[in-house]
Amino acid sequence: MNQAMSARRQFVKAAMAAPYLTREEEHDLAVRWRETQDQVALHRMTSAHMRLVIALASRFRHFGLSMSDLIQEGHVGLLEAAARFEPDRNVRFSTYATWWIRASMQDYILRNWSIVRGGTSSAQKALFFNLRRLRARLNRGVDQMPVESLFTEIAEAIGVSKADVELMNARLSGPDSSLNAPVVEADGNGADRQDFLVCDKPLQDETVGERIDGERRVMWLRRALGVLSERELRIVRERRLEDEGATLEALGAKLGISKERVRQIENRALEKLRAALLHQEPDQAAFG
Repeated sequence: MNQAMSARRQFVKAAMAAPYLTREEEHDLAVRWRETQDQVALHRMTSAHMRLVIALASRFRHFGLSMSDLIQEGHVGLLEAAARFEPDRNVRFSTYATWWIRASMQDYILRNWSIVRGGTSSAQKALFFNLRRLRARLNRGVDQMPVESLFTEIAEAIGVSKADVELMNARLSGPDSSLNAPVVEADGNGADRQDFLVCDKPLQDETVGERIDGERRVMWLRRALGVLSERELRIVRERRLEDEGATLEALGAKLGISKERVRQIENRALEKLRAALLHQEPDQAAFG
């Protein structure tokens, strides 16, 4: 750990000692890199602006992430800026690179600050990085503003819903908690947080078992239906296998027979089905 801190201090010291570039030097280096991919020119241009990366990284240190990692991500943004920079636009490289460096750091923070993904839209990203600052500004120099009014003003300032502000405020109020973190119960026994999560859904093995059993029963039923005559099959399908079963009277009218005759055919068909199913699987009590 001490070696890592010493190496970082040396890196920061070297970055701060790097000479500044004049506008002419900067333009010449940018042209050489853009036109000939001169690696020496790129190194000089980026080295001269590492102090900018370090300064921007220090603004995000309160998110609890490693300064070394933030500087590395900022360096990626600096290289991206160098690749896109157009020296003939009469804009200093530091002005152009600042946006790329900050964007690279912000993306890194959003990916690593929490296990839960956040800041998926530009408005959510602005809310994430500005909530603390806006909250402090609105309460500065006045009595403590009611929470509801504070959330409403922040939502209007950033252009998001009040619910989004409340949710982001709750997320920023504390770190992630592992579901595997130990919890000591009142009786002294230990358990994990996840042991106290209530779920009414069946276990996975039960769900899979029920699905397999259901598929097997459907297969048995399809085989057994083969023993029925065409009229018996039609009556069983319309009476028993449709979402809204047909009445005896309605089915009798379709077939040109009485409803009593439909009932007799249905009972006989069900007996034949039961016998066929038991013949296939004699140990299945569900067919009894």
